[in-house]
Amino acid sequence: MPILGFGVYQVGPEETEHAVSAALAAGYRLIDTAAAYGNEESVGRAIRSSGIPRDELFITTKLWVQDAGEDNTKRAFDDSARKLGLDVVDLYLIHQPFGDYYSEWRAMQNLHREGRIRAIGVSNFSPDRLLDLILNNEITPAVNQIETNPFHQNVDYQMLMRTEGVQIESWGPFAEGKNDLFSNPVLAAIGAPYGKSVAQVVLRWMIQRGVVVIPKTVSPERMAQNLDVFDFVLSDADMSAVAALDTASTQFFDHRDPEWVRRLSSRRLG
Repeated sequence: MPILGFGVYQVGPEETEHAVSAALAAGYRLIDTAAAYGNEESVGRAIRSSGIPRDELFITTKLWVQDAGEDNTKRAFDDSARKLGLDVVDLYLIHQPFGDYYSEWRAMQNLHREGRIRAIGVSNFSPDRLLDLILNNEITPAVNQIETNPFHQNVDYQMLMRTEGVQIESWGPFAEGKNDLFSNPVLAAIGAPYGKSVAQVVLRWMIQRGVVVIPKTVSPERMAQNLDVFDFVLSDADMSAVAALDTASTQFFDHRDPEWVRRLSSRRLG
């Protein structure tokens, strides 16, 4: 699994094919989508038109809450694979920690055994739910994709995941610009000696922490900039300065907030 990939959350179906094509041309090989994003077919078209050998790509998609139950999970996976035009998906995630995710996990374990999924994991699982899933099932999730950014760093949780053999993956690495991230003076000062932007500093900080990260942009220029983070190394002082920005609180919403549980659990895909 590449440590730096390309995400398509909130990219409309009409833009996705162009964006993914541009990302693949720029050098990205990890593409992250989900059934809930409504753009799997567009991702699939971009993959097919790229001419890149399948074994050089790492494709992730996700199962939505409404597809709980072993039979529903299998049907949902088949639908996602069809839309993507893939016989095998590299990583399949339970998108939200709600509903009957135990039955979903059983079905995903079977799909993994059948060779239709190379790795299975979860997204947005809190430590207690992740550990419960690990302790009471045969296969440990390969990945937990969670909000991780300079203001919500999840350092202790990453240590727990590492102990349990789970790879942390970041969504929202730039916090969607919240908290004035792109003009943050600490991040700007860190980047200046290297000739790097705030976004590049954030991505480099993630990489040095061992966090898989999937920034989203529809700008080819920013795609290239986001990939241009392997020619410098942040010092220990730099890493400590970023660590000091942690507020240990979400920049988006809390998955344990009852209102959000109701909202996410009630959403149905068309």
